[in-house]
Amino acid sequence: MSLMANLYVGASGMTTSQNALNTTAHNMSNVDTDGYVRQQVSQGTRAYQTLERRIEQIGWKQIGTGVNYNNCKQVRSDFLDLSYRRESGRSAFYDVSLKALEEIEDQLQEMDGSEFAQSINNLWVSVQELAKDPCSAVTQSSFVTRANEFITRAKSVYDGLVAYQENMDSTVKGMCDTINKYGDRIRELNEKIVDIESGKQERANDLRDERNLLLDQLAEYGKIDYQEDVFGNVAVLFEGSTFVTSDHVNHLGVDTTLESSAGYATPYWEYAAKTVDNKDGTKTVVSIDGAHVYDLTQNISTVTNTDIGKLRSVLLARGDHNATYHDITEDTEFYNRNISQSVIMNVQAEFDQMVHNIMTSINDIMEAAESNPAFIDGTVGNAKDFTLFVCANEQDKLNYDISKDKPAGSILTGFTIKNSQINPKLVQEPTLFTFRTIDGNEDNTTTTLLKEAFTKEQYTLNPNVTSRNSFITYYNSLVSQVANSGDVYNSIKEAQEQTVSAVEAAREQIIGVSSDEEMEFMIMFQNAYNASSRYINVVSEMLEHLVNTLGA
Repeated sequence: MSLMANLYVGASGMTTSQNALNTTAHNMSNVDTDGYVRQQVSQGTRAYQTLERRIEQIGWKQIGTGVNYNNCKQVRSDFLDLSYRRESGRSAFYDVSLKALEEIEDQLQEMDGSEFAQSINNLWVSVQELAKDPCSAVTQSSFVTRANEFITRAKSVYDGLVAYQENMDSTVKGMCDTINKYGDRIRELNEKIVDIESGKQERANDLRDERNLLLDQLAEYGKIDYQEDVFGNVAVLFEGSTFVTSDHVNHLGVDTTLESSAGYATPYWEYAAKTVDNKDGTKTVVSIDGAHVYDLTQNISTVTNTDIGKLRSVLLARGDHNATYHDITEDTEFYNRNISQSVIMNVQAEFDQMVHNIMTSINDIMEAAESNPAFIDGTVGNAKDFTLFVCANEQDKLNYDISKDKPAGSILTGFTIKNSQINPKLVQEPTLFTFRTIDGNEDNTTTTLLKEAFTKEQYTLNPNVTSRNSFITYYNSLVSQVANSGDVYNSIKEAQEQTVSAVEAAREQIIGVSSDEEMEFMIMFQNAYNASSRYINVVSEMLEHLVNTLGA
């Protein structure tokens, strides 16, 4: 090969070294960029030039023609990417669950600076004082006052749980909009990547970095599966359903009217929903049967990957309605499938059950009392007019009277926290129920029954719990249950964070940019550039010497 051709060998070395320096500089400038993956230069030899071929020779006589800049590749681990996205989604699931439990603990322990447990204790003390002196106007008034305090604080706690439930519900649509936004952007990046890489000349590495970062972020919202085709398109499944294809994104919609009587948001797949056409060209969704994104009756399990994603966690923690004691039935399967997995609904139902039992027990005892001034003159009616707790409106009262003869879990409204209040007659005149027998003596039987009602251990928190509580210990058991669940979720969350950190560290070892390492590469490529430059200078001097010698 001529000396003139050797100039191209040196030129190829300088060009390749310059490209490698540019890549290294690009890595250095993106050390702190989220989602950036370090790039490596792939170099190769250009085609050799064959000068002579002989059968008796072991090898042909060839000379090199220089170096070639083959590719600028990303360094990733598909296995670590998959592990990181799965474990980060699981970590987000338990993080939301833990925060919900912590909020519930706050709602139960404190209410306007006073613990709700104190109102139960005050009511119990008032019953004890009433038993000491049943006919005293002071003890009777204290009993009614403490009962009013009890139901007022119970309403406040329950309303706090409902408010938090509604607050969680308000985040559902935003999450679905974010998921849709990620899907749209992934599809746009698919198109750009295919356009750039279709010529087989370069790689759209920065666009791939953005797409991979979106997959990382999408994995926090739910379980995803993805696959890249030969053209560079990434198809994404979200919760087992097609989400992103090469040319389309199946959006998530949010229903707040069709199937939830409480008006809570239900995510669904828009393409699978049943719609009708309107005159103005729009469509109205009439049914989302078969279009649900989640089946929230599934058991939460790491084995089946049903504990992945913050959206599922929010929907589970929130539940689908404001639970009452009606939701705690003897049907354990129904309870476990529909109530127990929602931390808010579970506490709502157990709390309402406690208040319901206290109210109905006191009412039943007062209704069964043998003496009442009303029976003396016959002008008031029957003893039910003097029950301590009453329903807030006539329809609820009718439902309550009927539901007493119905089995647990009746669809009737019944006597719940939300529809109950202190009897207005007793609020105006606390001594109306005199706790005096018809012969004028103290009604100790009724007050004794009231005391026994508070101390009798016959109430369980839910069908899965066997230990029984009294009214005095029920609330403490409820708070302890929430605290224990919080400890469990906290342990799982901490373990999950360690798993995510370990996987992220392993992945960072591969995809992360090390400034020290890049400096070494920069020095190496700079020296290679200088060597190529020196090589050209040597060839140039040789050519000059030959030209000058031959010319002489």
